[in-house]
Amino acid sequence: MAFKMKKYSIAAGVLSASLLLSACGGNDTTQGTEKNGESTGDKVVVDIFQGKVEIADQLKALTDEYTKQNPNVTFNIETVGGGADGAAALKAKFASNNAPDIFTNDGDQAAQVWLDKFEDLSDQPWVEDAFEGTLDGMTIDGKVYGMPLNMEGYGFAYNKALFEKAGISELPKTLSELEEAAKKLDAAGITPFSIGYAEWWVLANHGLNVPFAYQDNADKFIAGLNDGSAKIEGNEHFKQYFELLDLTMKYGNKNPLTTDYNTQVTLFATGEAAMTQQGNWIQPMIDKISPDMEVGFIPMPLNDDPEKAGKVMVDVPSNWVVYNGAPDADKEAAKDFLNWMVSSEEGKRALTEEFKYIPAFKSIEAKAEDIGPLGADLLKYSQEGQTYQWQFMKYPDGAGQEFGAALQSYVAGKSTAEEAMKAMDSTWAKLKK
Repeated sequence: MAFKMKKYSIAAGVLSASLLLSACGGNDTTQGTEKNGESTGDKVVVDIFQGKVEIADQLKALTDEYTKQNPNVTFNIETVGGGADGAAALKAKFASNNAPDIFTNDGDQAAQVWLDKFEDLSDQPWVEDAFEGTLDGMTIDGKVYGMPLNMEGYGFAYNKALFEKAGISELPKTLSELEEAAKKLDAAGITPFSIGYAEWWVLANHGLNVPFAYQDNADKFIAGLNDGSAKIEGNEHFKQYFELLDLTMKYGNKNPLTTDYNTQVTLFATGEAAMTQQGNWIQPMIDKISPDMEVGFIPMPLNDDPEKAGKVMVDVPSNWVVYNGAPDADKEAAKDFLNWMVSSEEGKRALTEEFKYIPAFKSIEAKAEDIGPLGADLLKYSQEGQTYQWQFMKYPDGAGQEFGAALQSYVAGKSTAEEAMKAMDSTWAKLKK
């Protein structure tokens, strides 16, 4: 196995099959049929609530295809950008007795929070087809409550043409090498980084994950935060994270705290910046804006130790779940659609060619030309064993948003790194269970 990541490997898994937020953020959109809240007669309306704005159109097209084959089932899709906005909107739907039939959950800590709303999916056909370990975050007391969307990864996406223009012939793996690359880009009149720090999750989940992942034993460190024997403040790797933040701010676009997800990705996709901290989920947006852009991934290095610094972050980002309180007809239609999504030829093709997803199931063939260059680069890192697991899903509920506020305060120059780390320790102590 190429690397440890909840006991599965993209290299061992996806490649053996021959070769789908959080991310996310952006605009709210609603698509599909008018919501009726319940099934009437033989007609069923399945309500879907999801946070990936970048697949909104593709998901609508896929549900339309399912409706062609199952005319009695139509869909109401509501896409609300992930993170705090999405979580608040989902809670509001449940509070107003307007709960969706299908929604997404990050697993691990989030699964514990929402457990009483989940339908048991242990008997579904796709369970046996999932790669080893991909169900771990949604398996509680031996029961499977969620279907993994996909496998995803992130680091700094980079524009190969702009790197070449700046004379960068060797990809940076360490912090010093990244700084040298930024200087070369800057000297060539190219903005090195597109940074969207208006999004708390860019900083607090994906960014802060790096120092968590750098710990010698991440689970032991998190356990130490829970029992009070460990602290973020003063930890070497968390201090190093602020050095990386400083580098991106020094060589990044102006007004990072008002730059949202869509703007961040657009700056990169239009060639106005050479790098951006995002994942392979931005591939459809890049393809829409600049179809021929050659892109890849480099790590988010915190220091000059190439063994630690030369890795990217890969894991299962989210899972489809079914609401256990939905009408029986809605639940059955929801389960059938999810199974069809990962077993039918139409679903498999859409997930890889349209969603650009790295599949979490053995039976789905995904070629590099299907999932895009960013996905293909993640496969390369996987094959070389250069990956870290996502740790931010293990934060106490609500901690990510507070971490984001502390880090945004630092970016704004309103607090020091030490004050931000102290604030994060206080947040963990307050919210831990």
